[in-house]
Amino acid sequence: MKPVSFESTGIAGLARHAGALPVLALHGWLDNANSFLGLSEHLDGIDLVAIDFPGHGLSQTRPEGARFYFDDYVFDVLTLADTLGWDRFHLLGHSLGGAVSSLVAAACPNRVLSMVLIEGLGPMSAPADRTASGWQKAVKASQLRPRRVHADRDSAINARARNSDLTVAEATTLAVRGLKAVDDGYSWSHDLRLTWPSTHRYTESQVLDLLKAIKAPVLNIYSDPPSGILPERILERRLAALNQRKLFSHPGGHHLHMQHPDIIGPLIKEFFHEHNQDFVAQEHSD
Repeated sequence: MKPVSFESTGIAGLARHAGALPVLALHGWLDNANSFLGLSEHLDGIDLVAIDFPGHGLSQTRPEGARFYFDDYVFDVLTLADTLGWDRFHLLGHSLGGAVSSLVAAACPNRVLSMVLIEGLGPMSAPADRTASGWQKAVKASQLRPRRVHADRDSAINARARNSDLTVAEATTLAVRGLKAVDDGYSWSHDLRLTWPSTHRYTESQVLDLLKAIKAPVLNIYSDPPSGILPERILERRLAALNQRKLFSHPGGHHLHMQHPDIIGPLIKEFFHEHNQDFVAQEHSD
């Protein structure tokens, strides 16, 4: 994949134009477009664009004084799709990217042809009676703190691996777009506002309503045993809310798409090609 930059949007990413099947890949929280490099080797015949969300990787960040609201990512995705000239497209999302993909497909059901969601289905939720406490936590914790500086590049990469399910090799892959040299060493470059608590969350009933609005077929991929990204009972309800769904699980952690691209990649490719053919057939019949 080759580096790309969409100047009008401030979004950077990677792209490989290898077919007429448009797929927009959305990474997880504090990750970047490089998380899809391994998968991309198994997605031939696909026009693949993997982005860095604002505040991540090499994309521009939000303006000074702004917050990172989850809903804004939906408009980032739609703006980029318009910039690419994609009226209809497929989505490939991991974790945060899967949650954003869910909202895009619910808000614009006629634009999303199909989705592959890895360890992510719908946004995080909270009971309605935790609204005030959520605000209190957000106000208290939303303060910029000194960015952690690591003595050298290896120390920064090892720290990221220790605090996640990533191996050192996988953290190194992310470091290419997410690590920068500073005066005293190296720091991860994500906007620190990304670590602030959310001021609000959807209720679970709102999430289910969104998922019910999705028309696109969805391939859901999860680690086995579960990573714990969603409680089992909540995941079961969310899966049941989808109109068209497939479920695949495989040993691995939360980043299992980086750990086993050779297993997951061919499944994703087959799923996208199957549902793109359905779309092309429908277009010709119309």
